[in-house]
Amino acid sequence: MFKFVDRKDQMDLLEKAWTSKNAQFIVLYGRRRVGKTRLILEFIEGKEGIFYIAEDENPRSQINELKDTIAHELEDDFLRDTDIEDWKELFNYLKKVLPEDKKFFLAIDEFSYLIKNDNRLASALQKFWDTFLSNTDICLIVSGSLFGLMQEKVLSHSSPLYGRRTRDLFLEGLSFIDSTEFLSMPFKDQMKTYMTIGGIPEYLLKAHDHDRYGAFAESEFLNKNGYFYREPYFILSQEFKTIKTYFTILDAISKGNTRPTEIANYSGIETRGIYPYLENLIRLGFIERQVPVSGDNRSGIYIIKDVVFDFWFNFVHRYREHIERDMTIHGKNDFNRYFGKRFEELIRSDLIGCFFDHPMVGRWWYRDVEIDIVGLDEKKDEILFAECKWSDDVDPEKIYRQLKGKKDEVLWGSDSRKERYAAFAKSFVGDFSEDDLTCIDLKDIEDTVHSLK
Repeated sequence: MFKFVDRKDQMDLLEKAWTSKNAQFIVLYGRRRVGKTRLILEFIEGKEGIFYIAEDENPRSQINELKDTIAHELEDDFLRDTDIEDWKELFNYLKKVLPEDKKFFLAIDEFSYLIKNDNRLASALQKFWDTFLSNTDICLIVSGSLFGLMQEKVLSHSSPLYGRRTRDLFLEGLSFIDSTEFLSMPFKDQMKTYMTIGGIPEYLLKAHDHDRYGAFAESEFLNKNGYFYREPYFILSQEFKTIKTYFTILDAISKGNTRPTEIANYSGIETRGIYPYLENLIRLGFIERQVPVSGDNRSGIYIIKDVVFDFWFNFVHRYREHIERDMTIHGKNDFNRYFGKRFEELIRSDLIGCFFDHPMVGRWWYRDVEIDIVGLDEKKDEILFAECKWSDDVDPEKIYRQLKGKKDEVLWGSDSRKERYAAFAKSFVGDFSEDDLTCIDLKDIEDTVHSLK
């Protein structure tokens, strides 16, 4: 098993819950393959309790499997030989055999498969918690990968379980710095890999088998037998009963249609009718709405947030006929354009804080003027303007002059605000320098990442 990477904050929260004198009901959720099961296994190591992973089966099979798991862990022959027909009956039996006054865990992984197949489970578990578990020293953990179901059936106001949980943890992908622990490629290839699959541990383990990015992408994405070739279809089909409209919306955004009217026109939907679909995709983490930092919230745009979906729609879906016919994909400019966009997002979301400490960071645009990164520090009355280029031999003087020409469009701070400038690129050319300009190339980023491990 690959070493356990990061998750310190989540482990600390779980350990704090474990040492509490009260019963705990912890809801853990996140997308498929993000590492929920591994986090639970690391947490329960050396602790006494019951761990069960649900399968997507009929309710009777699920009840029997959980019953058998409990019987095995408690060495309860009577339970093993008893026929139990519903969740209420199982929970009533557990009231008699689970310890009430000692630390004990009951962890149910892929809980969303259980509530998906039996609507009565949430009410039965609510009663089990109210009448028994809440008065014990037991730590109940439920985790699930189906965002929609976990939010609707467990976390929402309409759920019978609402108000019972003592903590909920949304598990996201690993940061770029932590993700490099999985990868044995050259640093530039590590960046390209992260800009293709993000920080999903199981995806990173798949990339771990390759020593070059090109071989990884060719084998696992641009191949009809590749690991990722059908992955988005599977994920969307689990979340939505009909995926055609959502699929079309994601395709529209991947092609540069970022405003509601553009997305609606591409998808063949009235503009007013597009918003519920967009909200669902945001809620499930597939897309996000971005607004200009220190700008007008009404001018927001929609981008694909899930990195795998972004790469897949740009290259697998777009070139699927070539892939099916085992033809070579000639899209160098497309790849450069994609990595340019994702490099900007990586710097802004993951790495800008390694070089600058502005509390508020984001994109900025107004009409036809755009700045990749604007950082704001109200206490210091300081503003940062930065440009990101996924290119070699970038001219820093040109970037500096361009940012200088745009800065006055950003109406923020006092008339005497302090202004700083930065350029991020694979490499730079020339010896241009200014006191208020910082140039950061891939070697600088690599050295910083290694120093923070």
